[in-house]
Amino acid sequence: MTEDAINAINLVEKLGVISKHWDPHVVADYNDSEVMVVKFQGEFPFHKHDRTDDFFLVLTGEMIMDYEDRTSEVVRAGEMVIVPKRVVHRPRAEREVQVLLIEAKGEPNTCDSDREPASKPRI
Repeated sequence: MTEDAINAINLVEKLGVISKHWDPHVVADYNDSEVMVVKFQGEFPFHKHDRTDDFFLVLTGEMIMDYEDRTSEVVRAGEMVIVPKRVVHRPRAEREVQVLLIEAKGEPNTCDSDREPASKPRI
């Protein structure tokens, strides 16, 4: 383990360098997963992950998680939602929201949608 691995990570600073919506950046590794931060507004395409759950923790703002076969839910700052694998979903936000994501390493964020996967740079 390197010394950098045990230092606190300032998410406000990390989010401050992100200028585009729907552009997740990796801030840390957690076991076999990547911890990312992202800003977004508008809606992402409906999609599902066949092998992994999808983790969202809203840091600022408010997002709506739409589901193909169930009622949408509002997720506010300080709240999280875990979308089980194989559940078709779509995150969206009327105003900019800042979110912490946890995804398995190598899992494209778009999965079965037609959208090009994000590059997920490290910051």
